[in-house]
Amino acid sequence: MKAFRLDDLEAERIANEGAYLQFLRERNMSVGLYALNAGEHDPQKPHNQDEVYFVVSGRASLTVGLETTEVARGSVVYVPAGVPHKFHRISEDLRVLVVFSPPEA
Repeated sequence: MKAFRLDDLEAERIANEGAYLQFLRERNMSVGLYALNAGEHDPQKPHNQDEVYFVVSGRASLTVGLETTEVARGSVVYVPAGVPHKFHRISEDLRVLVVFSPPEA
């Protein structure tokens, strides 16, 4: 079994000085923690993998393709491979678990 604590993942992400920390990689998926602070710009580009976002904390808008929704703690959003998407209007520090399938390259 592989088990993780969010506090430990956040500390490791900060120690690595990055917005994204991949903490699990398996044959069919990978999982990471993505962090954007209030007011920050989301620099990501479309991915070659399907992904699912689970918002752990924070508030923002998320645009996927031509659709925009508000996200907050407990939101779950599916983003198909190749579709442009961005978090914006981040009003509270955002922490998001990201599941990629297949694993992120």
